Amino acid sequence: MKTSLDIQRIIISRTDSIGDVILTLPMCAWLKSQFPNCTVIFLGKSYTKPVVDCYSAVDEFVDWQEIENLPSAEKVERIAALNADAVVHVFPVKEIASLSKKAKIPMRIGTSHRGFHLLTCNHRVNFTRKRSDLHEAQLNFELLRPFGLTEIPSLELVKEYGRLFKPVSVDLPHEVNKILNGTSKCVILHPKSQGSALEWPLERYMELAIGLANEGTTVFFTGTQQEGEQFRAIIPVHERIVDLSGKLTLSELIVLISKVNALVACSTGPLHIAGVCGTHAVGLYSPRKPIHPGRWQPIGKDVQVLVKDADCPMCKKGKKCLCVQQISVEQVFNTLTYPVK
Repeated sequence: MKTSLDIQRIIISRTDSIGDVILTLPMCAWLKSQFPNCTVIFLGKSYTKPVVDCYSAVDEFVDWQEIENLPSAEKVERIAALNADAVVHVFPVKEIASLSKKAKIPMRIGTSHRGFHLLTCNHRVNFTRKRSDLHEAQLNFELLRPFGLTEIPSLELVKEYGRLFKPVSVDLPHEVNKILNGTSKCVILHPKSQGSALEWPLERYMELAIGLANEGTTVFFTGTQQEGEQFRAIIPVHERIVDLSGKLTLSELIVLISKVNALVACSTGPLHIAGVCGTHAVGLYSPRKPIHPGRWQPIGKDVQVLVKDADCPMCKKGKKCLCVQQISVEQVFNTLTYPVK
């Protein structure tokens, strides 16, 4: 079995969404701090590559979607060709765990709470996420204990690791650059979450947009093409309100987020991008565990989270509650008028 002195190439396997990927990246920075000469390989889905490319502690990106449809023998060959000394299954995927074993990666790390890891991992870390008070980014570090980690980093240190995120420069559309260069303040409203979070009502985003535009702020609405189809028809007509839904690549969205003054969203990928970009990130949350902001707020120096009632009795009982929808427009507006620094 490999010892820590033998670790040269480490795979971090995280094949899910943008926000989850961002909260995994600090692990890569810790590995670099402990093994300065190691190569960190991120195994993810192609649509998250622009996010990973912004993080200096990752050396290589491998697209799982290019591998998963190959014949079985070729899949094993592709994983084996990475010459990894270790793989960390941050997001457990049975097939990836099985391929890692067949590829004879010496150090295979996963949670003990997945039955298939009993047969595929030789390091199984016993911890629980659901009942923990730690932030999701901190919980990910539990999987680094086989590398010698003895203490989970503080949230402040995790935020410092997040500062390694630097947007890769790409050209924004001319009309967007013209607005950014000619306006003193710009805010992004990102109303949807592709079902990943409890959402604030669309009507409140529209009311907020009008309020901001009337006081001189340019408002950009962002989202995928499909998300835009859900709210585009009700976006207020105003010279300072611009619909960019479905019009930007992820790389362009990252750059735009890094250039605006603030972004408002529920617990979704663009909010986490704003956090690591240093943009004022205003998150709208439910206080219910395990979806509360203590677990899922962005990691960043200029983050503000809003809940309707931190002591919501329904949320405290762990029952489904839509109190996030009752956060007032005025409350959100005030966070953007007087940003917390």
